[in-house]
Amino acid sequence: MNPSRRLFLQQSAAVGLASLVPFRSAFGETSLPIGVQLYTVQDELKKDALATLHALAKIGYREVESFPLQDINAAQMRTMLNDAGLKCPSAHLFFGMADNVQLFDQANTLGAHYVVSSVLLPASPQAFDVSKMMDLIKAFTLDDFKKIAAKANEIGAQAQKAGLQYAYHNHNFEFRDYDGHTGYEILLSETDPKLVKFELDCGWMVTSGHNPIDYFTKYPGRYPLMHAKDFPAGTPVTTTLGVDPAHRPTEVGRGHIDFKPIIAAAEKSGLQHIFVEQDPPIEGMTSLEAVRVSYETLRPIV
Repeated sequence: MNPSRRLFLQQSAAVGLASLVPFRSAFGETSLPIGVQLYTVQDELKKDALATLHALAKIGYREVESFPLQDINAAQMRTMLNDAGLKCPSAHLFFGMADNVQLFDQANTLGAHYVVSSVLLPASPQAFDVSKMMDLIKAFTLDDFKKIAAKANEIGAQAQKAGLQYAYHNHNFEFRDYDGHTGYEILLSETDPKLVKFELDCGWMVTSGHNPIDYFTKYPGRYPLMHAKDFPAGTPVTTTLGVDPAHRPTEVGRGHIDFKPIIAAAEKSGLQHIFVEQDPPIEGMTSLEAVRVSYETLRPIV
């Protein structure tokens, strides 16, 4: 048997086991297709990307959001996505680590419309160093967020020329208090709504002590994208970037975030795409089992 086929069958069987894991009942409150951020299943992609994409489609996913995979180029990924019957409307890209034209070319090859920054720094780093990036983020000032807003406008204008739409993805550090103001306020107020959209990460926003419903309601049209990310009950409110080992992100429906009213507000605001995301490492099950639990919780109306 072909190794890819064998692994696909093994993964499909493993995904079936996730149905035995208890989770909150599906509420089916959206007609939007449920997508998944491929970062969540990166371990399986590295083993066998094609088999993993087929396994996601078997669960019920119809869309994915890409993230940079060094061993798979955009053309190869597009071919595998087509083979699995999946679309990629949004691509996470490392802006500042490569020429923007090259990044836009990758997104267009994938068939994406949205190009999203996972983290955007006020100045491009000389090398990709996670620890140094974390240190920079911890030292951010409001002035840094003004520089990030200006950079976002610039990327947004370039993206539109390439037929794409730029979006900023939040974590929790944007909501740090600076004498009554937050960096996220700066990003919303100092970016052009036509050039810069936002991808609202529900898990990180709630962890920062803010309510996604408030933002979907106050800023209609600015949030075409959403990450459905859940955290366990008892997760402390914090604006310090980094996962608390005692309160790691969990499967949607097994945490404390109620997505039913969030999705209702998001759809009224103009939401177009929902992507499940869970930061690894995932404990107690495989990443494919985890995204099955999340899918069953958010199962769309059919």
